[in-house]
Amino acid sequence: MSALTFEGLGKSYGDIEVVRDVSLSIREGEFVSLLGPSGCGKTTILRMVAGLVAPTRGRILIGTEDVTSLPPNRRGLGLVFQSYALFPHLTVYENVAFGLRRRGVTGAELDRRVKEALALVRLDTYGQRSPRQLSGGQQQRVAIARALAPHPRVLLFDEPLSNLDAQLRDEMQIELKRLQRNLGITTLFVTHDQGEALSMSDRVGVMAKGVMQQLATPEDIYHRPATGFVAGFIGKPNRLHGIIASRDGAGGSLTLGETIHLSASRLEHPAGTPVDIIVRQEAIRLLGPNGPDSFGLPGEIVLRSFSGARVQYVVRLAGGVEFVAEAASNGPDAALAPGAAVRLAIAPDQVFATLRDEAGTP
Repeated sequence: MSALTFEGLGKSYGDIEVVRDVSLSIREGEFVSLLGPSGCGKTTILRMVAGLVAPTRGRILIGTEDVTSLPPNRRGLGLVFQSYALFPHLTVYENVAFGLRRRGVTGAELDRRVKEALALVRLDTYGQRSPRQLSGGQQQRVAIARALAPHPRVLLFDEPLSNLDAQLRDEMQIELKRLQRNLGITTLFVTHDQGEALSMSDRVGVMAKGVMQQLATPEDIYHRPATGFVAGFIGKPNRLHGIIASRDGAGGSLTLGETIHLSASRLEHPAGTPVDIIVRQEAIRLLGPNGPDSFGLPGEIVLRSFSGARVQYVVRLAGGVEFVAEAASNGPDAALAPGAAVRLAIAPDQVFATLRDEAGTP
């Protein structure tokens, strides 16, 4: 059974369409993320689900109930904001109790549900502290407890981790995923961070310009992008201009500049079509310079950048065409210096070609 459904959901402001006919069904207990750059429409969808923005067209169903016209307090939703939105003059306990009191919950039932919610986020001994006595991660957990206390049908997250530092963000991703799994609560998560979406979600919806580009598992989003935009937005893309030189069945050959040729296993346009060629950095393999002439594209390292677990190289090929490639910082290719001769091996299934206006600019 679907816990949350959009049917032809759209939102316009005058002549500007910010969400265009989005339809999807989120199953009971499923964790779905909406991912995309700023202005793609993902937060507008979440605000329409929450009842904070009225749709221009389409329907929103929670279970089998049409809630499109219901006010926020009658939808049975829990909402966690980016900014935590805690009351600074109230204790942690009273912040969690606030929504329950507004729903008429009092006495022993109120106390039980507040303590239950705080225990779920491992803050059961923090009830009498004020928000200013908590770290950013603890404040976010209080906001989650407040959303959970009324036992919502669906939990909504609006970029809840973007204000946290990198290490705490990684920890909170694990905490949120564990909590969601343990409770089995249906969750809609909005983010512009692909790492969050891919690591936490059962399915990911990638959006651009108000349109749902692809809704699929994280593995399919990454390895089998449905559009040029998805291929260029997910991962770390090299984006170069080229032309489809030839077609052979579903795939064929691409040309960059005058002398560089790439094989692609999937091409959707005829020979002669100008395209954007997208190859992710992590899909390129660095080879030594002495391999067979027919294997790999010869080039020279012009820049090396160390970033912890990975080393990033800028490799210049014939005609000045440059690719960025990655290698493990503890691997055999970690110490290559500028000026070193290398070859780049790129598998055909890792080469994506799309019309230039389809690839977009994330």
